[in-house]
Amino acid sequence: MTAIIDRINTTLRRIPTWAVYILCLLPVPWLLYLGMTNGLGREPIKALEHELGEIALQLLIVGLCVTPLRKYAGLNLMKFRRAIGVLAFTYVALHLAVWVVLDMSLLWQQMWADVWKRPYITIGMAGFILLLPLASTSNNLSVRKLGAAGWRKLHKLTYVAVLLGGIHYIWLVKGIQLEPILYMAAILGLLAMRAVEIRKN
Repeated sequence: MTAIIDRINTTLRRIPTWAVYILCLLPVPWLLYLGMTNGLGREPIKALEHELGEIALQLLIVGLCVTPLRKYAGLNLMKFRRAIGVLAFTYVALHLAVWVVLDMSLLWQQMWADVWKRPYITIGMAGFILLLPLASTSNNLSVRKLGAAGWRKLHKLTYVAVLLGGIHYIWLVKGIQLEPILYMAAILGLLAMRAVEIRKN
C-alpha cells in the first residue's frame, strides 16, 4: 500500500498547478453551453446557480481533506491546496454572479431585502465575505507580508466559511434532502478531526 501511495505522490509532484486550474474550470463552459441549449431543464438559471454552488462546496470540502489525507493516508496534495481554495472562491463568485445578474437582474434593492429577510441568503453572503480576504491573500507576496504564522491564522477562516456553505445548502433546499445532509456530515466530520488535532497540539 505504501508503494502505491509513493507512486501516486510521485505522479502528483509532476502535475503542474495550472493543469488543476484548467481541469477544475472545465465545468464552467460546459454548464454555460447546457444553459444556452436547454440542457439544464425548465429553470436553467436556477440549475446553473445550483451547479456552480455545489461545485464550490465540493472544492471547499476537498480543501479540508488535504491535511487528513496527508496525515492518515500519506497522500500529499499540499502542492494543490492553495489552487483548490482559489478555485472554490471562483465558483462561489460565479454562483453569486449568476444570482445577482441572471436571477435577480441587478435589482439591488430587492437583493438587499432578500439578504436580510432570507436566512439562507444571509448565511451564503456571510460565507462569501469570509472568503474574500482568503482569496486576496492566496499569493506568495501575501504570505511574505503576513508571515507564515499570520497567513495560516487568517486562512483558518476557511473552516467557518465551509460550515456556512453547508448550512446555506441545507436551508436552501425544500424539505429534508439527503445530499445536503451528507455534505454537512462530511464538513462536520472533517472539522471535528481538525479540532482534535488542535487540542493535541
